[in-house]
Amino acid sequence: MKVVILGGYGVFGALLAELLIRDGHMVWIAGRNLKKAQACARKLGAQPIQVDLRGDLQPVFDRKPDVVIDAAGPYQLYGREPYRVVHTCIEAGVNYLDLSDDADFTAGIAALDSDAERAGCWVLSGASSVPGLSSAVVAALSPGLDEILLIDIAILPGNRAPRGVSVITSIVGQVGLASPVWRGGMWRDTVCWTDKRVFELAPGLKRAGYFISVPDIKLFPDAFRARSVMFRAGMELDVLNAGLSVLRRLRQLVPIRVTPARARFMKWLSDLLLPFGSDRGAMQVAVTGKVNGTIHQRIWRLIAEAGDGPYVPCIVARTLLRAPDKVAPGARPCLSEIPLADIEAALSDIAVSTATSEHDRPGLFQSALRERWTSLAPEARALHDVQDVESFSGTAQVARGTSWLARFTAWFVGFPAAGDNVPLTVTKTRTEDGEIWERSFDGQVFRSCLTPSATPYSYRERFWLFTFEVELPAANGVMHLPVRRGWFAGIAIPRLLLPASDAREYVTNGTFHFDVALSAPLGQGLIVRYRGSLTPDGEPATRTTDLE
Repeated sequence: MKVVILGGYGVFGALLAELLIRDGHMVWIAGRNLKKAQACARKLGAQPIQVDLRGDLQPVFDRKPDVVIDAAGPYQLYGREPYRVVHTCIEAGVNYLDLSDDADFTAGIAALDSDAERAGCWVLSGASSVPGLSSAVVAALSPGLDEILLIDIAILPGNRAPRGVSVITSIVGQVGLASPVWRGGMWRDTVCWTDKRVFELAPGLKRAGYFISVPDIKLFPDAFRARSVMFRAGMELDVLNAGLSVLRRLRQLVPIRVTPARARFMKWLSDLLLPFGSDRGAMQVAVTGKVNGTIHQRIWRLIAEAGDGPYVPCIVARTLLRAPDKVAPGARPCLSEIPLADIEAALSDIAVSTATSEHDRPGLFQSALRERWTSLAPEARALHDVQDVESFSGTAQVARGTSWLARFTAWFVGFPAAGDNVPLTVTKTRTEDGEIWERSFDGQVFRSCLTPSATPYSYRERFWLFTFEVELPAANGVMHLPVRRGWFAGIAIPRLLLPASDAREYVTNGTFHFDVALSAPLGQGLIVRYRGSLTPDGEPATRTTDLE
């Protein structure tokens, strides 16, 4: 095939050109700088073209290409006519691909679907690691799941991988800004470069990842009917991750624009650290779902060695051009266009390995309750079965104690003020080692962190420096939560000084109810009592759509 690659002398454009030439395609390297295009073309055995994406595109079509690939970017900066190249390809009846990682650009290309169908050509956006490869992996992991609860994706390159200005602009341009993310069946604003998670990818390969927005965040909730979708990226070196965290905090205070000049400066700074770290990178896609009521997690991992990680974003485009006749006409995001097996076959000549695993993934309460878990009503199990972020809303009646110790304790912890029919929202977030519970009583919030306990049928809950071990007797659909032990700053609290907990959870007529009463030690009476009901927020996950 005749292929023109726009931005062909960039990091990914040049690597894609190399792969396509290996496969026997005739390739033109196109870009504004003719000298760079000539040097790259000479090195690879391609032909150069001088062309400006904002100027005359005719030199591209003078070559009568079968496919035009836009590997230039950054796509979010394409201005008032973001699809100018695409329109020109459709008018000429030429197929089009791009390596976009911008959610709006990739999703928006579907507006050109009818035009591309009439022209008899195909137009695919995001034929890269996301969403092209990630969607193929999700489609391969999904069959047999009754519903998908969480799609969790991470890309974690080695520090010595080359970084182009477009990639720097794409990541840094988001840091500190809020983006909507589908979590727990609803859109929730999440600040980019937060929600840190550490990934164990292989022996000796551990990386931290942080949320950033990619096309998957916008497209996967509908494409796979998932209840939650999350994506993280991270640098190998902690100093770079820390630097972006500082920038995130600054941008939350001061609106700092990421101009091309600033992006080039940031690239220069990051390139100073290229001698450090490794050339080993990874990608992970995890799909968590239910099979006959049991929660399973299926994980696909790709490990890139010997500096070959940067080839991975090019593999989907390479695979598509190995069988272009199988691509249907029309314009759309590149979602599950080709089977994962075909993509893995296209990886065979680069230094990467892939593996798939599966295991059960019970929540904190299911693990603690063991066989008692099934004695709970479905509504109670739903409230305690957290795979990502879940929230529940209802009302509560709140009573407060009047003793000095009760008032001090309630103020210290942040317990709500007394009231009737107080609006209540409880948000639960699963973490690497437990859950975080945030309770908002009409805007008054208090939080606690829950972790597993070594004692059977119990868990531990931490409020600031206080930690309590709570037992979980459950029978006849009712679960009690008595406090059995406690610590302050790691020092055991004598039983005489422990608060008394009279708490229970139960379901009546399909509605989850709670009744929590905490009393001060030494006979100082009630601290706080709150009781009421909760129902899940968000849309329920439905049966997955198998996209193959």
